[in-house]
Amino acid sequence: MTHIALKDYTLNNQILRNRAVVAPMSRVSTAGDGIPTKAMADYYSSFAAGGFAAVITEGTYTDRYYAQAYPNQPGITTSQQQDGWRKVVQAVKSKGAKIILQLMHAGALSQHLSSTRGPSKIEPMRTMLPGYSRKQGRYPIPEAMNSAEIDQVIDGFLKSALMAEEAGFDGVEIHSANGYLLDQFITDYTNMREDQYGGSLENRVRLTCEITQKIRSAVSPDFIVGVRLSQGKVNDFDYLWSGGLEDGKVFFSAIEEAGAHYIHFASEGKGFDHGCLTRTGESLPRQAKELTKLSVIANGGLHIPSEADRVLTGGHTDLIALGTGALANPDWPEKIEKNLPVNPFDPAVFDNGVHI
Repeated sequence: MTHIALKDYTLNNQILRNRAVVAPMSRVSTAGDGIPTKAMADYYSSFAAGGFAAVITEGTYTDRYYAQAYPNQPGITTSQQQDGWRKVVQAVKSKGAKIILQLMHAGALSQHLSSTRGPSKIEPMRTMLPGYSRKQGRYPIPEAMNSAEIDQVIDGFLKSALMAEEAGFDGVEIHSANGYLLDQFITDYTNMREDQYGGSLENRVRLTCEITQKIRSAVSPDFIVGVRLSQGKVNDFDYLWSGGLEDGKVFFSAIEEAGAHYIHFASEGKGFDHGCLTRTGESLPRQAKELTKLSVIANGGLHIPSEADRVLTGGHTDLIALGTGALANPDWPEKIEKNLPVNPFDPAVFDNGVHI
């Protein structure tokens, strides 16, 4: 019997050959100029060759003001960066997969900039991530964004989305997860604003929704626009939304109204049940499926075939996203089809940094 993960799926009029996608993973592999390389094209196309239906790229910075997170992170702010991505797109599509560009603004969690911006002037929790840059220790305290800087953020996401469509991408994913800028606006303890972007849940998700609306109004109808959300963060793995399903009800409904095609719910490295459930055990991805007409992607240890089957057949999600599981098994869909064993992920792959 065909595993449910191998059945096709239609996402905004685009047919995916199965339900397995590659999750965004920062690989910081450019030469410092933000231009994607041939090694990146080979890396991303290897997943397409292994049978994945779609690849979501690593977070890509959207402006040259305050968006960049890491020194060797790719961007899509110049024609040279766009041309580099165009080669990646061509390599992935030649192997039969879709490719979605994740658009990212670091906000307060930049390990590249010495002067940062965030929703409020609050020092980020914990310390910088090893392997992503030479900088270590505490993050700098950000300045609170003014209205002009917020407009710069919106404009950066919009221009980057248009450049992505022009480069041949099948869609973009708005990174509103894992503690980066848009998640900083959503999160209660990093957003102390008293304007239209702070306070209520509706206000805190407003920036994500405004960006979504702007992009949807500017791109072609079949171009996919998704939003990635999470509870946990790269500097706060165990954070959970204080309101649980009530928070989800507001966020998911607002994102649907803004025009997104999917919500991608991320788990911060500890499995689906750790990152995707509320404090009282309810499934946020399943709530998004039941509450909205959006497609839902879930993440978190789903390279294990029984776990993939559980979340897909249990009504939690439509698609599964594999991160480190895909690194260990770039041919995961082929292995599932042939009933071959799946390799465990070996953290030693990152011993010399996270780059390719």
